[in-house]
Amino acid sequence: MRVCVFCGSSPGSKPIYLEAARRVGRTLAERGVGVVYGGASVGCMGAVADAALEAGGEVIGVIPHSMVDRELAHPGLTELHVVEGMHERKALMTARSDAFLALPGGHGTLDELFEALTWAQLGIHGQPIGIWNLEGYWDPLFAMLDRVVSEGFLRPHHRTLLLSSHELEPLLDSLTV
Repeated sequence: MRVCVFCGSSPGSKPIYLEAARRVGRTLAERGVGVVYGGASVGCMGAVADAALEAGGEVIGVIPHSMVDRELAHPGLTELHVVEGMHERKALMTARSDAFLALPGGHGTLDELFEALTWAQLGIHGQPIGIWNLEGYWDPLFAMLDRVVSEGFLRPHHRTLLLSSHELEPLLDSLTV
């Protein structure tokens, strides 16, 4: 079992973001669940990987060639796949994962999350997708998705493709069944 973790290559503005990323990596490893992620050694991405590795977990990184130097590809992973571009990155991350978990992040995190959701809606994959709504970080996104449903651009049952929780453990339980 492997969970693909989407999160920022930045640490964010609050210490809780790095703490949460470390907790995710450590908790997944302690559960015997491998991590698939974007391959960076910096920010929340690096914190997830480092914590999982320190706890004896498997960590698979996927990073585009153009970002190896900019995002500082993690040198100590179980596997590091260097790919040509972002489309190949997301496809390989999906192929190597059994579930998806989004933590706070920016454009890249949103891009990865929405591609996973779109692919699930289209039936391209059937993996569960969850968001850890740490301190309400994702509340504005949920409000927007609810608006998308109320305006008729998303069917209500497709809105339920996105699982969320303020607590990590119950969310991981629902993703790793």
